[in-house]
Amino acid sequence: MKYGIVAFPSKELQDLANGYRKRYDPHYAQITPHMTIKGVFDANDKEIEEVAKEIKKVTDKHGPFELTVSKVSTFAPITNAIYFKAETNEELMNLHKDLNYNFFGDEPAYAFIPHITIAQKLTSGEHDDIIGQLKMVGVNHTETIDRIHLLYQLENGSWNVFETFRLEGAN
Repeated sequence: MKYGIVAFPSKELQDLANGYRKRYDPHYAQITPHMTIKGVFDANDKEIEEVAKEIKKVTDKHGPFELTVSKVSTFAPITNAIYFKAETNEELMNLHKDLNYNFFGDEPAYAFIPHITIAQKLTSGEHDDIIGQLKMVGVNHTETIDRIHLLYQLENGSWNVFETFRLEGAN
């Protein structure tokens, strides 16, 4: 089964993201707006219990972190995805490191760019038409994230929460 680890932002930020996702993200119905902390990995029923125990150890060590999104950006020309860019901070980067290196699944293939996707799988024309407009509208939001979620993927492609973990460490 496929799993991943994410942080869900507040309803306010989810609503803002969904305003764009409804129009520009074909995965809109499959998952709530989120910031991926550990990308997709495979595990069986026995392995996922061990993964959950290890995530608990990590979250016992890490405290809540500040999530600040302050601009709209894009991964173009690599991919025509548009996202709310989250500012990096030490707490978030350390959490990502502990959940991706010497942890279950493969290490990330790309550098960690914390973000919340608002548009993807766009044609080049669609991307070029909307990126300037979205950058002008912008985003400015700060909140505290105090939990992360282990998700699993259903056969229809949608994602559900397997377990939620509070960030209880002192940083």
